[in-house]
Amino acid sequence: MRQPLLLILLSFCISSASIAADNETSSTKDYFNLKNSSWSYSPEHILEFWGYHAADNASNSTDTLKLRYYQPLSIGAMRGTARLDTEYVRNYGPSFPAENQGQYSAGNTLLTVWGNHPNFFSSWGGNLGARVIFPFGNQGQWAVGPQVGASYTPVEGSKTILANISPLVRYMYGFDTKKNSSQNNSTQSPLIRRLELFPTIGIQITPATQIRFWDENGIIYNSAGGGWFVPLDAMVTHRISKHFLFAVGAAKQVVQTYNQYNWTVYGKVAFNF
Repeated sequence: MRQPLLLILLSFCISSASIAADNETSSTKDYFNLKNSSWSYSPEHILEFWGYHAADNASNSTDTLKLRYYQPLSIGAMRGTARLDTEYVRNYGPSFPAENQGQYSAGNTLLTVWGNHPNFFSSWGGNLGARVIFPFGNQGQWAVGPQVGASYTPVEGSKTILANISPLVRYMYGFDTKKNSSQNNSTQSPLIRRLELFPTIGIQITPATQIRFWDENGIIYNSAGGGWFVPLDAMVTHRISKHFLFAVGAAKQVVQTYNQYNWTVYGKVAFNF
């Protein structure tokens, strides 16, 4: 039942985006003064340095240092973006072995690619993509999954505080090798089976400052065992110059029938070149 349900959800998102694109002039612009800008890919390279601190309800904490890089893609008429994330993680608290506390170790490394071709769903105007989580670091397993997204920005000259609305849906499916299965590796974490929802909304505070909701931390449904993780996530970004931006944010769980964290604070510095 779970696999057909996920296919239905993804099909619904594609159909909804297609309808929204077809009726852009009569609905999106009329009610929200927005235009579909899903194919407006940045030509710039972006390098980001992130820091996170997260805590759960049992006095356990995790510090994460992350490097994130965005690479523009141009293959024939196809346009898109590739994103590479890699991180180091430090865990401490009563649930972690004392000998490993306070030490940074390799965390997740993942690759995300999205884009579209003008001859593929040309009337839709959305983005198709996929993510791969590599089987090293603290995840210890492969995970792959498709994603569907779109982006809407205000039409030129409109008077609105909206910077953009960028919904995204992704489903991640984890699997392991025989050598790293739970039978051979007692520390192997449960295989990922989850639906990720990002109802991202950007609000323009000043020409250089935005507050962004559900940009970094989205909603998760655990399709393997059931349960939802729903955070309230907000991040303030401020652009210092054409090539430099910094941001600070925080997230607090609201619904947690699928355990992730209780709260987290984070920040980044980003360089465009």
